[in-house]
Amino acid sequence: MKASKKISLVVSLVWKLKPVYFITLFLNSLAFSGHILTNVIFPKYLIEELMGNQDRTMLISWILVIVLGNAFFTLTKKTLKRLLDVQEKDLFWQIERAFSEKIMSIEYRYLEDPYYLDLKERATFAMRNQSSLSRLINTAVTFINQVVTVLGLIALMLNLSWVLVVSLLFTVFLTLIIQAMFSKYQLKFFSELLPVNRRYGYYIQLTFDKLIHKDSRIFNMTDMLRDIIIKYNLQINKWFGKFYRRMGLYLGLFQVVVVLQTVLAYGYVGARTLAGDITIGDLTMYVSAAVGFSSAVIALGEAIIDIMQVLGYLEPFVELMEIPLAENDKGSESIDIIESIEFENVSFKYPKTDRLILDDISFVIEKGQKISIVGLNGAGKSTIVKLICRLYKPDSGKILINKKDIHEYSYKEYLSCISAVFQDYKLFNFSIQENISCKDISEDDPKVKNILDMVSMSKKIESLPNGVKSLFGKEYDEEGVEFSIGQSQKIAIARALYKGSGFVILDEPTSALDPIAEAEIYENFNDLVGDKTAIYISHRMSSSVFCDKILVINEGKIEAFDTHKNLLKDENSLYSKLFTSQAVNYRYEKVMKTYTTVNDIV
Repeated sequence: MKASKKISLVVSLVWKLKPVYFITLFLNSLAFSGHILTNVIFPKYLIEELMGNQDRTMLISWILVIVLGNAFFTLTKKTLKRLLDVQEKDLFWQIERAFSEKIMSIEYRYLEDPYYLDLKERATFAMRNQSSLSRLINTAVTFINQVVTVLGLIALMLNLSWVLVVSLLFTVFLTLIIQAMFSKYQLKFFSELLPVNRRYGYYIQLTFDKLIHKDSRIFNMTDMLRDIIIKYNLQINKWFGKFYRRMGLYLGLFQVVVVLQTVLAYGYVGARTLAGDITIGDLTMYVSAAVGFSSAVIALGEAIIDIMQVLGYLEPFVELMEIPLAENDKGSESIDIIESIEFENVSFKYPKTDRLILDDISFVIEKGQKISIVGLNGAGKSTIVKLICRLYKPDSGKILINKKDIHEYSYKEYLSCISAVFQDYKLFNFSIQENISCKDISEDDPKVKNILDMVSMSKKIESLPNGVKSLFGKEYDEEGVEFSIGQSQKIAIARALYKGSGFVILDEPTSALDPIAEAEIYENFNDLVGDKTAIYISHRMSSSVFCDKILVINEGKIEAFDTHKNLLKDENSLYSKLFTSQAVNYRYEKVMKTYTTVNDIV
């Protein structure tokens, strides 16, 4: 991706988020350059007065001009710098928020695509670990300051001779060639280093991840992790050794050009002074201008190098920000409740794959029905849920909700009709009440208490020091609560019930439990759902017995869609085989559970 495109995207993003930042930046550049020009121009008149009339009033006047000018520009620069610092902090927060909103607004398929998952990780690494945007903005401030200064000094030196300006511009041209050569090498270097550095960062971060410590200690992985980190550390240090040697060569060439600039400035201005063409005051002004020009060009070159380097880091961020937003909000039809769900010859395969996950399937679910979807791993059970939740679109066929295409409805209104507990449900490091209500509320919510009663968690929550205000997890609060798997699942179910939607989905949230415990949760949940429409997905058959109908999926096709009783009549069917094979385990588990309970009582 071209550097100009990256800069354009970042500038447009900053302008959109905080346009006042550019005004402050412009004023800061004027103050920076004005300060330099004040110390270049006005000393000339003070020296000429000292060399000439030596009028005390004029001398005092020029001294005051220089002192007050420096005071004014120093105060202005510090004030504007303070404003820039404040605006930058706010701007960085807004960019972080824009980045987060982008992740939450792109189509869901990108979040399951390995390429875009890797892109998201690299973009996050550049934003948070390398502070790339912060560095780019700060370097851009320096770049603009030096550009304005260079232009001002060139305009001043043109009053003396275009020959000096052309000579100095020639040295600038040499400088730019050196910078371009180094920037090209630098971009190549960091593009090759970034994947290695990202893996190194992953292993470093892994050592701080509490979730891996049980496995790493039990299986003695400490030595392996340490050796991997040392290997990457040595590899990165070797690469940087080569990089710094090359950088030293380019900086050496750069300094040669700077010396050439100084020789040209002093030589030309000195010769004109000796020839009587300019005064001693002019000599000091033009020499100061030439020296300031050289310093500004050096700072400008360093800023360019840093900008090019940071732009290399930012490429994943820019690419991610250019991903089109999801088109979910194009629907405009209103919907209050889901009366029916109909799959009409739906086929679907995941992006970048050729295998059909769903192959021309059709079925209808009516309001109030309890449907169990069963099948082997990879049969397409969860994919059906993702399509219903509008996380993906079918490749062919239609999904009709209340006899209308699912995408004709307002996305926000449609999702308000659905509650779900997914297999990989997430409880956050929020309060228990916030986890259930999904609202940032400070006062107690009576509805939360009622829901906790329904899922048999009231006593547990009331026993906590802070009740429903207790944080889930101990990462941010020593008094935070850690729930068992079963308790966590009840909180997730409470969240689904709190939403009050007429259509509820349970997508294998109890897979970590034994069959009997899972059956109890499903049966209890079935009672809680009442007359709502519900879909249950499980590898086990425990959710099937009390459902109105069972949808059997086998290799992307519907093998059967009937009641539990009818499906068992065909002993050779997939459903019958699955249920029969698992029924033995159910009986065994129940016997063992009864045995354990009796022993506990004894």
